[in-house]
Amino acid sequence: MKVLVPVKRVVDYNVKVRVKSDNTGVDIANVKMSMNPFDEIAVEEAVRLKEKGAATEVIAVSCGVQQCQETLRTAMAIGADRAILVQTDEELQPLAVAKLLKALVDKEQPGLVILGKQAIDDDCNQTGQMLAALADLPQATFASKVEVADGKAKVTREVDGGLETLEVTLPAVITTDLRLNEPRYVTLPNIMKAKKKQLDTLKPEDLGVDVKPRLKTLKVSEPPKRGAGVKVPDVATLVQKLKTEAKVI
Repeated sequence: MKVLVPVKRVVDYNVKVRVKSDNTGVDIANVKMSMNPFDEIAVEEAVRLKEKGAATEVIAVSCGVQQCQETLRTAMAIGADRAILVQTDEELQPLAVAKLLKALVDKEQPGLVILGKQAIDDDCNQTGQMLAALADLPQATFASKVEVADGKAKVTREVDGGLETLEVTLPAVITTDLRLNEPRYVTLPNIMKAKKKQLDTLKPEDLGVDVKPRLKTLKVSEPPKRGAGVKVPDVATLVQKLKTEAKVI
């Protein structure tokens, strides 16, 4: 069984992002970039499935600029067998990425697509669900445990009320939550091995996909700074301030 793992190149989670002066987006010039943490969890889970014998090949996929090759090399250092880069300088929105992934699913015929539930840059939480709809595949989102056997995947997912367990027939789409696993530390020998692994580059036109943006970002701004707190002498004053100033009760 092949496992397809889409990964996204994002601003590193340790970096404090800065909004551009013209409010058109986030400044990523000279900023450290890395793999989206939820996608890193997805790669780790796919590699573990291969180590258990449930999968035979792990294919990492990324859509975006040429520098996404670095993210794919990281995925291969974790344990992916080969990688595919769909290279484009267009701004890619979730629907465009889902269409590109659908074309790759048709081409590679994987038994499982596993990806992060959302990216930490746009927080859309849409690509996995859109891919499942376009490819007409069963889906299990926010997975905190995955077990694959006999052509089916049993997925424990995190919901508002606790945990829910689903069983989906493969092929299927699974999106990963934070508690699914802890990605392994990438060692130097594995980084060196990853440089020799196969990395294919395609264009959206090769897959017959139009990636033209459908949404327009009007403005990006930083959240307002929180005001200083105040001490109150008693509960009555607290209640009064919550009613008259905060207007929350």
